[in-house]
Amino acid sequence: MSDIKKVVLAYSGGLDTSVIVKWLQETYACEVVTFTADIGQGEEVEPARAKAQALGVKEIYIEDLREEFVRDYVYPMFRANTIYEGEYLLGTSIARPLIAKRLIEIANETGADAISHGATGKGNDQVRFELGAYALKPGVKVIAPWREWDLTSREKLMNYCEEHQIPVDFSKSKKKSPYSMDANLLHISYEGGILEDPWAEAEEEMWRWSVSPEEAPDTPTYLELTFEKGDVVAIDGERLKPHEVLAKLNQLGGDNGVGRLDIVENRYVGMKSRGCYETPGGTILLRAHRAIESITLDREAAHLKDELMPKYAKTIYNGYWWSPERRMLQAAIDETQTFVNGVVRVKLYKGSATVVGRKSEQSLFDESIATFEDDAGAYDQKDAEGFIKLNALRLRIAAGKGRSAS
Repeated sequence: MSDIKKVVLAYSGGLDTSVIVKWLQETYACEVVTFTADIGQGEEVEPARAKAQALGVKEIYIEDLREEFVRDYVYPMFRANTIYEGEYLLGTSIARPLIAKRLIEIANETGADAISHGATGKGNDQVRFELGAYALKPGVKVIAPWREWDLTSREKLMNYCEEHQIPVDFSKSKKKSPYSMDANLLHISYEGGILEDPWAEAEEEMWRWSVSPEEAPDTPTYLELTFEKGDVVAIDGERLKPHEVLAKLNQLGGDNGVGRLDIVENRYVGMKSRGCYETPGGTILLRAHRAIESITLDREAAHLKDELMPKYAKTIYNGYWWSPERRMLQAAIDETQTFVNGVVRVKLYKGSATVVGRKSEQSLFDESIATFEDDAGAYDQKDAEGFIKLNALRLRIAAGKGRSAS
C-alpha cells in the first residue's frame, strides 16, 4: 500500500500528462491535483480543466503566470545578457523554476505528499523541476513516471488511452506529431523528427512565430525601447507591463523574421541535443540591453559582468535557479543596473535586429573627449606615451632577458 495519498501534477492537458493522471491514480491509488500554468505558450489553458475533470480530478489549478514569469524570471536573467554556449537564450530553462515553485506551493496548500511531472529521463527538465522542488521543500517526494513506467513509445501511450478510456483530443489519430515543442512568452522550441539529424535543415513549415527572413517586409521596422534599471518599461513611449513588452517584441520581431536559431547544445545529463528555437522578443531585448549598457556601465563593471555571465547561464541551464550561487550572482548583476537607464533605437529588417541609436542621462560617453575633431584640450594625447610604456614594462624586461615573444 502506497504512503502517497495526494500528488500535485504539472499538467498540460496533452497526451503524456493525461496518461500520467490515470497512471498515478492506478499505480499509487492516490488523489491527483493538477496544476496548469499559462506562461504565454500561445494556447488556451482553460480546456485542461474539462480534461482533468473527465479524469476524476477534483482539485484543479489553472493560473495566469505571465506577468510573474517575465518580471521575476526573464527580466532578471536578461540583466546579465544571458546566453548559454554562445547562442541559446534559455527559453525553456527559465520557465522551470517558476513551475517548480508553484508545484511546491500548491502541494503545501493542498496537503499533498508528492509532486509529479512529465519530463523524460533523457532531458534537462527533470533536473530543473526536481532541483527547484528540493531547494524549496527538502523532504518532498517526486514522482517521475517516465523513469518508472514501461510506456516508452507513443504507440504504448495511445494504447493506454484506449484501454483506460482517457479523453485525449488526438488519441484517435495515428499520425505522429513531427516535433516535440515547448513554448512560453520567451520562446518556442522544436526537437525530434528530422532535427535528430544535425545535417538536415529544418523545414520552413516548422516555424510558427516568425516569417522567414526572405519573406519579411522590404521596409524596416524601427522601435524605441525605454530602459529603467536594466529593464524595458516602454516601447515607442508607451509604458507596458513586462509580459506585455515581451509579447509586443515577439510580434514585431516575428513579423520581421527575427529570432530563429538552430543549434546543437550540451545537455546537463551528458548528451548532445539538436534543437531549433524562435526567440524574437528575447533577441531584440538582448541587443538593446547590451546597447544601453555600452553607454551607461563602467568599463570594468561591464567586463566583469561578461566574465560572470557564462557561469550564470550554466547555473540556470542546469536547474540551479534557487541555489545560493545564483542568488549571489543575481545580487552582483542587479547592483550594476542602477544607472542602466535610457532609450535604445532598434532597426528590424529581414531577420536582423540592429541597434541604430542609444541615449541616456546617465551616459558615460563624453563626446568632447571621444571626438576626432578638436577636443579643446579635453584629452592630452601626450599622456598616452607614458601609459603605453608602463604597460609595456614587463614585456620590455622579458625581451631584454632574451625571452622571445614569438
